[in-house]
Amino acid sequence: MAVEDVDVVVVGMGPGGEDVAGRLAEAGLSVIGVEAKLLGGECPYWGCVPSKMMIRAADLLAETHRVPGMAGTSTAAPDWTPVARRIRQEATDTWDDKVAVDRFVGKGGQFVRGSGRITAPGEVTVAVADKGDGQGDRVFRARRGIVLATGTEPAAPPIDGLAGTPYWTNREAIETEVVPESLIVLGGGAIGSELVQVFARFGARVTVVEAVDRLLPGDEPEAGALLAEVFAREGIEVHTGALATQVRHDGDRFDLTLKDGTELSAERLLVATGRRADLAALGVGAVGIDESGKAIPVDEHLRAATGVWALGDVTGKGAFTHMAVYQAGIVAADILGERTPSAEYHAVPRVTFTDPEIGAVGLTEGQARELGLRVRIGSAPVPSSARGWIHKAGNDGFIKLVEDVDRGVLVGATSAGPNGGEVLGALSVAVHAAVPTDRLRQMIYAYPTFHRAIEDALRELG
Repeated sequence: MAVEDVDVVVVGMGPGGEDVAGRLAEAGLSVIGVEAKLLGGECPYWGCVPSKMMIRAADLLAETHRVPGMAGTSTAAPDWTPVARRIRQEATDTWDDKVAVDRFVGKGGQFVRGSGRITAPGEVTVAVADKGDGQGDRVFRARRGIVLATGTEPAAPPIDGLAGTPYWTNREAIETEVVPESLIVLGGGAIGSELVQVFARFGARVTVVEAVDRLLPGDEPEAGALLAEVFAREGIEVHTGALATQVRHDGDRFDLTLKDGTELSAERLLVATGRRADLAALGVGAVGIDESGKAIPVDEHLRAATGVWALGDVTGKGAFTHMAVYQAGIVAADILGERTPSAEYHAVPRVTFTDPEIGAVGLTEGQARELGLRVRIGSAPVPSSARGWIHKAGNDGFIKLVEDVDRGVLVGATSAGPNGGEVLGALSVAVHAAVPTDRLRQMIYAYPTFHRAIEDALRELG
């Protein structure tokens, strides 16, 4: 098997991989981009983009129902057909990545569809996906480096009877052209919660089952409690602290048994219990990385081993598209020998796009206390703020601030409610730049009614 010499091999062409490969190709390096599925990864085809189209449509239905008493009268009849059509035609080209491939090739890169694996230091072997032209697997020797950006895959829990059934992951949920009559969602994290609300608003009878004692386990407890309250009002059945022990499928319906004996039944079952990276499949042991780990350890410049960089979900620094693209810039600069700041993760913003939106940045109160910080908490309910009073219908939410008392700066914040992005942006800058809390009290805000909840929470800090 002939060995092909190139500058860089990027294994995994999701948002971060595509970004770093494109930057390096435009800089004049010979770059091989390797992807087993679709160039662009999860975000444009089964994640960020199509899910936001679904959420936007579901939110329009909810807003229509909020018109009476504020703006007149209204009726709305949910119809999934235009949503599914838009996802196919506008977002995914019916899950065809030709446009993305052409974009990368146009920058000077070479694309290979297949599964890449490190087979020796500086060497990647690609099991080519389509061997119809008689082409076998290909071996590349990387002169400048290898970048691992393969992301993660949906992980199914070891529940008796689950394997072999036609359960959904987020991918099948995104691709569906029909809203099921009923749906059980295993997992009340961000992905599960977003899809729960979408399908419920389009007429499905939805039940969510979360093993931890609250929804959104990675966020503040108040966020999960708020979402559970909203879900209950919308007719969504919520089971928290609930462990699924058995799944049965008879060809038409799923039956789920919980540890406490509760029996649930639905037409479809969506598993959204987390994601995992397969390090063994990447062959990272060939460069001295533990293949049994959950993530690839990296330094502040995303270096994983000599001549190897990693970015995105596979680094365990946060499964967000914006994290992968942030890291891609650092990796590209490092490979090109340019000076770049070290990666920082103290102010990572994240949003769960439910209604109300749950936005957060930095540490939760619990995380801050676990680190031994002396903290002070300020919180304010959105409905009683000027922001919430003006919004009125659909104004559920709160602002919570976590202050490091010894430094007098915010180390974390949560903005839950309508139009939360504007507020979260201000809080993200505050946490990232370690703006003194006293300075935040002296700011002149562009949208004082929306930001009044921040001021209310600051007063609660004392």
